[in-house]
Amino acid sequence: MNDPDESVGFLVNDVARLLRRNFNRRAQELGLSQAQWQALAYLSRQEGVNQVTLAESLEVQPMTLARLIDRLQEAGMVARRPDLDDRRAFRLYLTAAAEPLLDQMWALAGKTRDEAMVGMRDDTKQMLIEALRHVKRNLIEAESEDDRAKPEKAFSNAAGRN
Repeated sequence: MNDPDESVGFLVNDVARLLRRNFNRRAQELGLSQAQWQALAYLSRQEGVNQVTLAESLEVQPMTLARLIDRLQEAGMVARRPDLDDRRAFRLYLTAAAEPLLDQMWALAGKTRDEAMVGMRDDTKQMLIEALRHVKRNLIEAESEDDRAKPEKAFSNAAGRN
């Protein structure tokens, strides 16, 4: 039997879940739900993104995200601006009112990270970060290769039926 504690996928998933849970406990003082702080965090990395792309990043349905953005907009944290390339779409931006909240979020994230890495040497922490970046790059590249291969597969499958 395979040991989940020896599986990169299980370990990364478990660590991510525990980091979120730890951060959620801290973030309660900010009055944000997990979905709200995740949306703000992603927007701070991808300002000007459209709602569909943000929904994909957060792995939620576009309608779910629309309601979430409605609440953040009502709270003065997010602004919707028309997408110049698509009249039906909006681009999302953080407002100045979100900045102090983001500063608090990053401070809480730092506490969570520090707690998670207690007892690790600095070089070990850096190696872990580099290893995870490497895995991320590999998976993004593999996904890109799969996306590039899809039209070829569809074409060859269609050609084979004729």
